[in-house]
Amino acid sequence: MPNDFSPLRGIRVVEMTHMIMGPSCGQILAYLGAEVIKVEPPAGDKTRHLTGMGRGFFPSFNRGKRSITLDLKSKAGTSALDRLLATADVYVENFRDQSIAKMGFAPGQLREKYPKLIVASCKGFLHGPYQDRTAMDEVVQMMTGMAYMTGPTGRPLRIGSSANDIMGGLFGALAVLGALMERQQTGQGRALRIGLFENCLMLVMQHMVQFDLDGREPAPMPEREFSWPVYDIFDTHDQRQIFVGAVTEGHWQILCNALGLEHLLDDRRLHTKMDQIEARHWTIPIFAEAIKKRDFAELIEIFEASGIPFSPINRPADMYQDPHVLRTGGLHHSHLPGGQAFRAPGLPIEVDGDSPRPASLDVADIGNDTESVLSELGLSPSEARAASGAVNRRTA
Repeated sequence: MPNDFSPLRGIRVVEMTHMIMGPSCGQILAYLGAEVIKVEPPAGDKTRHLTGMGRGFFPSFNRGKRSITLDLKSKAGTSALDRLLATADVYVENFRDQSIAKMGFAPGQLREKYPKLIVASCKGFLHGPYQDRTAMDEVVQMMTGMAYMTGPTGRPLRIGSSANDIMGGLFGALAVLGALMERQQTGQGRALRIGLFENCLMLVMQHMVQFDLDGREPAPMPEREFSWPVYDIFDTHDQRQIFVGAVTEGHWQILCNALGLEHLLDDRRLHTKMDQIEARHWTIPIFAEAIKKRDFAELIEIFEASGIPFSPINRPADMYQDPHVLRTGGLHHSHLPGGQAFRAPGLPIEVDGDSPRPASLDVADIGNDTESVLSELGLSPSEARAASGAVNRRTA
C-alpha cells in the first residue's frame, strides 16, 4: 500500500506551463500531495504532441494533475483564470515575461490582487542583461561551460538528459515549500523566480571554484586530471563494459588482490596514492588486461562482495529490468488518456521506508477537468464553454 505522505494536502496549485522545467515543478508538488490544476490552451499543451526524443516529456512530468483548457485570448478565459487564481495557493508559470504581463498575470499584478498567492516563475534567466533571452536546456549548457566540460576539446556536448530543466523544477518546488512555510507566519505570498541558466551555473560551480582557487582552468571531463588511481571503463571477457573505481588506499589494495595483481602492492613505485595516480599511464593497461580475462558476472560478484565502486554501462531502457529499480515502489504505473500504460520513476526519496505517491498518476486528457473545476468556481455550463474555448473550437 502506498505511503500516505501528503504534506501539501489541501494546497491548490495552478500550473500554466509547457515543456519540462515548469511541469516538473508542478509534478513534484503533486507528488507531495498538492492538487495541481494544469491550465492548457484550447488545443492542449503543444508538448503533448512531441515525437522522437520529446515523446516522453508530457507523460513524464504531467502525471497526477487535473487538466483544464482556457482561451486566454478571450475575456471569458482570462476572467475564469482570475477566478481560479483567487482559490489558489500557488501559481506556477514558465512563459515569457512580456506575454504574461500582456494578459495581466505578471507576478506583480497577481501579488497585488492576491496577497497570499505564491507565484513561481520558471524562467530561462533571473533578472539581468539576459532576462529576455529565449533559453533552453542546451542553450544554458553551452553558455555556462557545462557542454565544454562534458565533451572532449573542440566537441562541446550537452549532457544526455534534460537535467537542468528537471533540477530547475526542483528548485522551483523547493522555493515554493519555503514560501508556504513562511506564509504560515506572515499570511503573505511571494513572487519567486527560478533561473535555468543560474541552475546550470550551480552545476558547474565546482569547476569555477577550482579555477578561482588555483588559477587554472580544468580540462574537459574526458581529458581530466585524475584524482584517483583507477576510475575507468574496461572491457570484460564476454564483451561487456564495466566501470571500476579505486579511490582510496583500501580500494587499491582490495582491487589488486581481487584481480590477482598482488605484485602491484609490492612495487615501490606505487606506495602512496599520489604514486598510483601518477603511474596511471602504465598501471591502467595492467588492470585492463586482468579485467579482460574475466566475465562480467564474475566481476560483479567480486566487486559487490569487496565494496569496490563499480557499475555496468547501462542504457535507460535497461532500467526496466534492473533489480534495484524493480523493488517495491521503484517504478510507478500510469496511463495515457487513451489507456496505454507506462512506468516511470517517482521521487527519489523514501518516507518511513516507502515511496510516496499521489492517489493517481495518470495523465489527464486535454481539458478533462474543465467542466468540474469551472463549475466549482460558479461558472454556468455556457460560461465554462466560452472560457475554455469550446465554443470557438466548434465554430472554427
